[in-house]
Amino acid sequence: MKRKKIKVLMVIVALITFIYVNNSSLFVKTDEEKKPWLLAHRGMAQTFDMEGVTGDTCTAEMIHQPEHSYLENTISSMEAAFNKGADVVEFDVQMTKDNDFAVFHDWTLECRTNGEGVTREHTMNELKQLDIGYGYTADKGKTHPLRGKGIGLMPSLDEVLTEFRDQSFLIHIKSDDPAEGELLAKHLSKLPKDRLTQLSVYGGDQPINSLKEKLPEMRVMSKQTMKDCMLPYMAVGWTGYVPSKCENTQIHMPESYGKWMWGWPEKFISRLEDRGTRVIIVAGNGGWSEGYDSVKDLKRLPDHYTGGIWTNRIDEIVDEVHQQ
Repeated sequence: MKRKKIKVLMVIVALITFIYVNNSSLFVKTDEEKKPWLLAHRGMAQTFDMEGVTGDTCTAEMIHQPEHSYLENTISSMEAAFNKGADVVEFDVQMTKDNDFAVFHDWTLECRTNGEGVTREHTMNELKQLDIGYGYTADKGKTHPLRGKGIGLMPSLDEVLTEFRDQSFLIHIKSDDPAEGELLAKHLSKLPKDRLTQLSVYGGDQPINSLKEKLPEMRVMSKQTMKDCMLPYMAVGWTGYVPSKCENTQIHMPESYGKWMWGWPEKFISRLEDRGTRVIIVAGNGGWSEGYDSVKDLKRLPDHYTGGIWTNRIDEIVDEVHQQ
């Protein structure tokens, strides 16, 4: 009986040792030259306090005093972000009445622009007549420092991809309409195969599913694709096995959840990158586009982190990241 207990104990110790060694970053050969890469959310944009923000909040009415004149989701703001050192720029798309895609965040026009109504009920040409800087204010409407500076600046998806032929983007579908995924797939299918490797798409489950059916090689992400990858990984990842649903996708990892992932961060990132998947860390619990927006925020990054960093202030953190 005693020998049996000893054998059981030895098996338990061996299993624990295997799990520790197989998932510990202590035994990972680190590449000292490898740095995290930076994802600029909506390019260079006006900033605001995240506290209390919901999907219905008009953030243009609560910006900080502007430090620059860039407006989110514009070609000039993307160019500025890339010039600052962004590796990837995220932007939003809205389907238009004439089956184009406008690069614009809001479902309706009243918050940011001098237009009215639902964005997708307008043609691309109509949207281009608007002033997308019209609604921005830092003093509750007393002044509008960007009014008049955004006329004609809402680009189409095709214009962005033509302007930046060699840059990487994360495209955000802002609806849960499966037809939007199909239409986006139609637009993207015109691009060369090697160009598609520089693009990723995320959004609602339905449009992402319909896009993936049309473009199975496309790297995508939705809540469902995250669950399909992460839940099985949490169950079996201790063995080093990476589920097939984790291949060729994208993971936006809230910083508070990373510690639950086997091998976090180095082995986890390495395992997924080997399968064509990108890992991007977002601040907090991932609830509302929170990013690493200051040097102080960067101090919360895990040691030896080499994945993507979501930021709303590429200008504030780029130098610190490159110096690490």
